[in-house]
Amino acid sequence: MPIAAYMRFAAEHRRFLSFGFVLAFSSSFGQTYFIGIFGPGVQNAFGLSHTAWGTIYMIGTLGSALLLPWTGKLLDRLDLRIYTGAVCALLIAACAFMAVVSGPVMLVVAIFLLRQSGQGLASHVAITSMARYFDAGRGRAIALATLGFAFGEAILPFLAVLAIASIGWRWTYAGIAVVLGVALLPAIAWLLIGHTDRHRAYLSRLAGPQTDSDAHSQSWSRGQVLRDVRFYLLLPGILAPSLILTAMFFHHLNLADAKGWSHEWITGSYGIYAMAVIAAALVSGRLVDRFGAARLLPFMLLPLIVAMTLVAWMSNPWSAWPYLILAGVNTGMALTTTSALWAELYGVANLGAIKSMATALSVFASALGPISMGGLMDLGLSIDFVCLLFAVYATVGAVLIVLALRVRRFR
Repeated sequence: MPIAAYMRFAAEHRRFLSFGFVLAFSSSFGQTYFIGIFGPGVQNAFGLSHTAWGTIYMIGTLGSALLLPWTGKLLDRLDLRIYTGAVCALLIAACAFMAVVSGPVMLVVAIFLLRQSGQGLASHVAITSMARYFDAGRGRAIALATLGFAFGEAILPFLAVLAIASIGWRWTYAGIAVVLGVALLPAIAWLLIGHTDRHRAYLSRLAGPQTDSDAHSQSWSRGQVLRDVRFYLLLPGILAPSLILTAMFFHHLNLADAKGWSHEWITGSYGIYAMAVIAAALVSGRLVDRFGAARLLPFMLLPLIVAMTLVAWMSNPWSAWPYLILAGVNTGMALTTTSALWAELYGVANLGAIKSMATALSVFASALGPISMGGLMDLGLSIDFVCLLFAVYATVGAVLIVLALRVRRFR
C-alpha cells in the first residue's frame, strides 16, 4: 500500500525528512498568504493605500527574486549545516526587523528580507536538499517535505489572526522571531546530525559510473540549462501555478464579493485546500518515484485549468470547495513534480544553482500575478473573464510542456 510504503520510508529517514518539513513550514513566515494577514494593520500604521501597500510588496518581492539565483547557488558550495544556519538566522532577523519598521522604506527592506529568507531560501533548502540527497525515493522525500508548506497554510493564518487581535501585528512578528530563535536553530542542528556521512555518500554517487539514463544530465551547469530550448518551453507551464494561484489568493476577497460569498466562507475553506495539497503531494511523490517526473508533468496543469473554468462559470458558495480542492491538487503536484524534474533533466551536481534560478522566476511570477489580475479588473474585465483567461494561459502552458518533453536534449 502507498501509505505503508510512505510510513516505512519516513521511518527509515525520519530525521532528514523532518529537516525538510521544518524548513518548508518555517518558510511560511515569508509567504504571501501569511504576510497578507498583516496587511490591514500595516496599512493603518503607515497610512498606506491598497496600491501603495501592493507596490511595496512587489518591490520587496522582485528584489528577492533578482538576488535569489546568486544566494541560492551557494547551496552547491557550502556545507548544508552552515548554509541552513545562515538562512534561519536571516529569517529570524527578518521577523525581528518587521516588528520595528518605522516607515515605507524600512517596510520594503523588511518585505525583501522576509521573502528572501522565507519564501526564497528556506523553501529552496527544504526541496533542493530532498532532491539532491535522495535518488530512488526522491519523489516521496519531496512530497513529505512539502507537507510543511501545507501545514503552514492550514495552521498559521488562524494563529496569526488570533495573535494580531491579542497583541498587535508588531508584537506578533516579534514573538515569531523569539520562537524561531529558541526552537528553530537547535532543531536544525539536531536534525542534521550525521549529515557528513550522507554528504559523503552523495559525493561517491556523483563520482561513480554513470548509467545510460543519467549520462546526459549528470553535469549540466546553469549556463548550459539557459541554452537549452526545453527550459524555455517548460517555463510558461511551470510558472503558471505561481502566477495564477498567487493572484487568486491575493484577490480572494474580491472574488467573494463578485460571487456574493462571505469573506469568512472563502478564507474558512482554506483547510480544504491544504488537505488537497497534502493528498496530491503524497500521491504524486509516489508516482514520480514509479514513473518519473517528466511523465507526470504534462498532467500537472489539468486540475488548474478545470479549477479556473469552474470558478468562472459557477457562483454557488459551495463551488468554492471543488475550486480550492482542484487548486490544491495542482499545488501538490507542482511542488513535487517540478522539484524532481530539474534533477531528472539536469542532474544534481549543480542543482542548487538551477533550482534557485527556477525559484527566482517563480517568485517573479508570484509578484506579477496579483498586479496582472488587478490591472485586468481595473480595465473593466470581470473577475470571471479573468479566470477564463487564466485557464487559457494554463492550457497553452500545458501544451508547451508536452512539446518541451519531446525535444531532443542537447548542450
